[in-house]
Amino acid sequence: MAEWQQWLLIIGGIYLAVVVIFYFCQDYFFFRPEILPTNFQYKYPFPFEEVHFDMEDGGYVNGLYFKVPNSRGVIFYLKGNSKSVKGWAKFAKDFIGKGYDFFMVDYRGFGKSRGKVNETKLFNDAQHVYKWLEDRYEEKDILIYGRSLGSGIATRIASWNNPKMLILDSPYLSFYHNTYRYGGFLLPLKWLLKYHIRTDHFIKTVDCPIFIMHGTKDRLFPFSYSVKLKAIAPDRVTLFPIEGAHHNNLPDFSLYHDLLYDMLNDEEFLKRHDFYSEVGAIA
Repeated sequence: MAEWQQWLLIIGGIYLAVVVIFYFCQDYFFFRPEILPTNFQYKYPFPFEEVHFDMEDGGYVNGLYFKVPNSRGVIFYLKGNSKSVKGWAKFAKDFIGKGYDFFMVDYRGFGKSRGKVNETKLFNDAQHVYKWLEDRYEEKDILIYGRSLGSGIATRIASWNNPKMLILDSPYLSFYHNTYRYGGFLLPLKWLLKYHIRTDHFIKTVDCPIFIMHGTKDRLFPFSYSVKLKAIAPDRVTLFPIEGAHHNNLPDFSLYHDLLYDMLNDEEFLKRHDFYSEVGAIA
């Protein structure tokens, strides 16, 4: 066998090994959970209750429910791909301080939630929780907030229902688009991926107003992703760039909190940015 053929076999073997590893280990690349014992005690400086959901397939989802007197509605917060609600629940203060109840769950395999996860189960679990909220609030008082990984799930749920609004924090177009940036050399990538989460498809059928906040220096999910999402549904999406912000530090910017306050509490702001308004939007 010629030397070049030997090298070709070696390179081919390495490539095949990378493909196999990626296929079977992609959950470890995409999700970075913090697992908590079932008897773990959450502690926060404001009132909350722990909520449990037993799913029909045997899965179990754990969540936290923060309530305020005379709330203006509820925020259903879909979190990112790391850690657990133990740490993520710190963001409750940004919403309960503005007069809203706050609800967040851990995806399966995160925190106290248990069971195997796949894309369908991510969507179905979130939809199950949304229906639970619907038993407690009118839909016009339910706001869906999707952060990073959760932005795609949030958009899917908004497309199935009719919440008051959808807020996306540092969203992505799809798992394929972002994975391609790092693994485009895996030629059968589209078929290797177990997760697709097509935010760019789901957003087409969302009927409520959509507000997007995205850092202009986000390297994980580039700001251009949100520009493209805006272009897909220009009549419903208003995009607010957070100048100089990266992927994980939007709350460090006063503009983020100003915008959040306006979205949640300023009726005139909502009228200016509702559906067909182009004021403040990025084309």
